[in-house]
Order: sequence, then C-alpha cells, then structure tokens
Amino acid sequence: MKGTIIKSVLFFSLASSSVFAQNIKGVVYHDVNANGKREKKEVGLEGVAVSNGVEVVKTDAKGGYSLPKRDSQVIFVVKPSGYQSPLNANNQPSNHYIHKPNGSPADFKFAGSKPTGALPASLDFPLIKKEESDEFRVLVFGDPQPYTQEEVDFFEKDIVDEVVGIKNVAFGLSLGDLVGNDLSLNNPYIKAIKKIGLPWYNLLGNHDLNFDAKVDSLSDETFEADFGPANYSLNYGKVHFIVLDDVLYPDPRSGKGYWGGFREDQFKFIENDLKHVSKDQLVVLAFHIPLMNNDTDKEGNSFRLKDRKRLFELLKDFPHTLSMSAHTHLQRQNFYGKADGWLQQKPHHEYNAGTTSGDWYSGELKANGTPSSTMRDGTPKGYAFLNLKGNEYTIDYKVAGKDADYRMEVFVPKVVEKYKRTSAGVFVNLFMGAKGDKVTYAIDGGKWANMTYVEAMDPKFLSTLSRFDETETLLSGRRPSNAESSTHLWRGDIPAKLPAGKHEIEIKATDRFGRVSTQKVSYTIIERK
Repeated sequence: MKGTIIKSVLFFSLASSSVFAQNIKGVVYHDVNANGKREKKEVGLEGVAVSNGVEVVKTDAKGGYSLPKRDSQVIFVVKPSGYQSPLNANNQPSNHYIHKPNGSPADFKFAGSKPTGALPASLDFPLIKKEESDEFRVLVFGDPQPYTQEEVDFFEKDIVDEVVGIKNVAFGLSLGDLVGNDLSLNNPYIKAIKKIGLPWYNLLGNHDLNFDAKVDSLSDETFEADFGPANYSLNYGKVHFIVLDDVLYPDPRSGKGYWGGFREDQFKFIENDLKHVSKDQLVVLAFHIPLMNNDTDKEGNSFRLKDRKRLFELLKDFPHTLSMSAHTHLQRQNFYGKADGWLQQKPHHEYNAGTTSGDWYSGELKANGTPSSTMRDGTPKGYAFLNLKGNEYTIDYKVAGKDADYRMEVFVPKVVEKYKRTSAGVFVNLFMGAKGDKVTYAIDGGKWANMTYVEAMDPKFLSTLSRFDETETLLSGRRPSNAESSTHLWRGDIPAKLPAGKHEIEIKATDRFGRVSTQKVSYTIIERK
C-alpha cells in the first residue's frame, strides 16, 4: 500500500513539473462527473478552506489557493458541508497530498512515505457535491488496538460484522490506537473497516506511533502514509470536526514514553482553523488521550495542563463544543469548569469513549469464539453513535452483540436471609451515566426510591475476576485486568424484612440526554429454619 498511496490518495493535476519557489498553489474544484480529473467545464469552488497543518486559507472566486511551501508537510482540503471528498479503494477520504521530497526516515522499523519529488505546478483537489442533512449520525470506535492478526479477527467478528452495511450513518471515526504497536497491522485493520461501507476517518493513538522517532513531528510518518494527515478538520451539516494527534512522543520531560499534549504548530493550526468557523456551529474535537488527568494526578502527568488551558482559551468564544477521546479502556463523561481552566459558564463535555477491544480482548470466550472483554469499570465492549441535529448532540453507546436498548447492567444478590441486616445492595451500572443522572428503583411495584450515586468497583466485574482467581481449572480466554472504580454506578439497599420468597426489583434510569432505561431483576428472601 505504501508504494501506491501517494497516487491513490489524491487525484491532482500535473499541468507542469515546475515548482513554485515560495508557495504551493492550486485549485479546489467541483468534480461534476467524479472522475478525479479537472475538465474545462468544472469550475473552481470559492470559500473552501485548505491547510498545510499550520496555515488555513480559503479559496478565491475561482477556487484558487496559495500556501507557504515547506519541505515536509501534508496539504489537505477542509471538507465543506454539502460536498464529499473522493474516497480511495478502502473508503478513506482522499483529500490530501503528502509532500515529502526526501521521504520518511529510511531507518524506521515501519516505513512511511517514499520520496515524493517535486510538487506539481498546480496542486488541485476535487470535491463531489453531496446533499447533507443537518441531522445525521457518526459511528465512533474507540481503541480497536489489535496486537495480533487473531485480535484483528476478533475485532472484525464482534464489531465490524455487526455494523456492515449500516444505514443512516454519515461516516465513521476511530479514536486512535488503531493497532497495538505493530504497524504492519494497519493494512488488516483498514481492510476490516472497509467492509463497513462508510467513509472512514482515523486519528493517531499512542500505539500507532513510529517509536524510532527522535522528535514528535516524525512519530506519525507511517500513520500519514497509511491514513493521511494526523491533524485535520472537516465540516458536515452544521458541525465542524477538528481531529488531532494529542500524543507527544518522545515525552519532552524525559525523552522516553509519551505525554498528552500539543505542539506549537498544532495550536497554530487550531487557531487558524477556528477563524473560519461560525460561532453558531457545534465544534467537535476528537483526539486520543483525554484532557482529564486521573483523580490522584494533580500535576498533569497524563495530559499537560498548560496545553489544556491553551486549548480552552482558543474555544472560549464557541458556545457549542464537545470533545471525544478514548485511550483509558473505561467509559467516562468528563466535565470541565472554571477550576479546570474552562472559560465559559456551561461546563465543557468530553466523552471518553468505551472501546471496541474492551479490556484488551481479555475475558472468557463467548460462543462465537471471541473474548467477552468487559472493561475494568464494568462497561461491556462496544461502540458509540454521535447523533447530531444542528448544533446539538446526543450520544448512544451500543454494546456489541446486544440490543440497542441494553444500556445498563444490574447486580443483585441472589438470596438474602430474612430479618437479617445486610450490607449487600442492588447496583446499577448505567454505561453512559454520570454523577447527576437519576436512577430510581421500586420493589414489588411499591414506592419509587432514589438510588445513591457511588464511585466504586463494579461488583459484577469483581465476580468475573473471582471466577478466574478461584477456579481450580483453566477458564477459556485470558484473565481480565484488575477492576477500577466506575464513574457510572448507583446503589440501593436490599430490604430483608419482606415475606420469604421471590421479590422483583424494577430499575428506571434517566441519563443526561433525557433517555429512560428500565430493567427488572429479582432476588429471594429465605428464612433460616
């Protein structure tokens, strides 16, 4: 693929082989017959943003643009609403051109771009007109992260095959860690995603890096060759998406490992990009490492705090925003207020998405031979739908292999001794929940009572770990990771003074988007003889 990606990723005009000394110039045009070649009757498009990952300019009345020339950069079109970028054979948007005259470093373990040579005299980009609704859905994958071909097969069987041919979805987006360090798995991942049949965007995670890189700007060479720019933006309907690489590698503090944050050129891109975005649009930022550090980490060891502050300053005049991240293999709703550097009254929401690999393909094998992979906070593996309507949004999390209305898991003891006080309780894990959501329960059709929000380890996940630890025979699959506190757990007391026998508990949960989920479970009271 690497040998042909420059040819396949972009149809451009080679009017002459001369190179402009100071600027890259070209035209963005309406490709009426979608053949990738500019013909006499195909006019240039005015007001389309074009970028080199730092500067962002808009085309003139004839579709022309001009950008500063640098020795190594990726030039791309910011897809405007109402137009579709051409797709390559793998359903990847092909609206960029890699300009690396000397190619990627030759000593990298995983190859990047081959030398691209001189720029064409006119670097032209086609766009195809396509009607877009202001109401649409985006399919979101967190961390596919296969380390082996077998795990690619797990991903394909449990996730991809479930959504092949899905309808009423505008495009898909994977939130990084497309593979697990072995970048030769990029192609198997791409082939699996192709089956879905949607235009598919990708972003870079900390397991998608060139670890040979001595500077962060070279850590994405293979990613660029296989997927395109690591930092880019696009419009769809009334939504502006900004996709960013927020993995600093090597970590500037030690020269080893990675750190969450942004380079100076990335901040310049974000600032220049936002100059062309209307304040009434919803701005959706997508990156891999969440902006929020662990509760015990007040020093910014996970994400550089000064970078978060600077990002928030750039967003201060945009009242409609959302961030999406992955990385943690947990599911959380993070909210940032003034104490976190957010400069608006309404807190900024970051959806830290559950993953398609779950707990790294661990857990007992299911009937279809794939691992259950429940995450450490009790969230089953799955994927999300970002639902957009104008500049408003909702998010649905879909558990792989379950019905769409399977939004929570309830844990209740099977038996309780009559009249005995018990510390046992009924627990509700509302997968998309967060503190402030309302969860109530009623026993045997009686009075509804509020359940108490708790941050604790999910009891059902703990029981799974106990099965692996206490069995005297080997279970199928691999032991899951140790449990971590869930941020979407509620608890209610279990009454033991009711008559002996079976009792029904009904749960009703209402999330921040106003969606109501219900479930019924039962427990049995036994009187000791």
